[in-house]
Amino acid sequence: MRVFLDTNVLVSAVSTRGLCSDVMQICLAEHQIVVGQTVLEELERVLGSKLRLPPATVEEMDSFLRRRAVVIEAGPLLTMDLPDPTDIPVLSEACAGGAEVLVTGDRDLLELGSDAPLPILSPRDFWERLRSEAR
Repeated sequence: MRVFLDTNVLVSAVSTRGLCSDVMQICLAEHQIVVGQTVLEELERVLGSKLRLPPATVEEMDSFLRRRAVVIEAGPLLTMDLPDPTDIPVLSEACAGGAEVLVTGDRDLLELGSDAPLPILSPRDFWERLRSEAR
């Protein structure tokens, strides 16, 4: 499955042990991770300025994702009216990358429901979906 991981999932996967870390590990092992240039740029900013990770560590994470994931460059934007316009490039890149699901903790994206062009799940819902499919 092609899984688009949003910035908040990647930050949590890198910075803490827990569900997001587990989601990322299973995606690396059994699925194809898709990330967009928008997410990579935001990830770099958050890891560097908010978490204050050393530049070498931030670069290492960027390089790792570029090697292991399908990276979608900015492309045509979806024409949608979203509460947070900064979510449009993320959603557009997920669609352009052929993602089958977008995993995020972003409430605005999660609340799109059936109006979204692809399934949008929280890390917990995605984990539960994987567990139910494995049975």
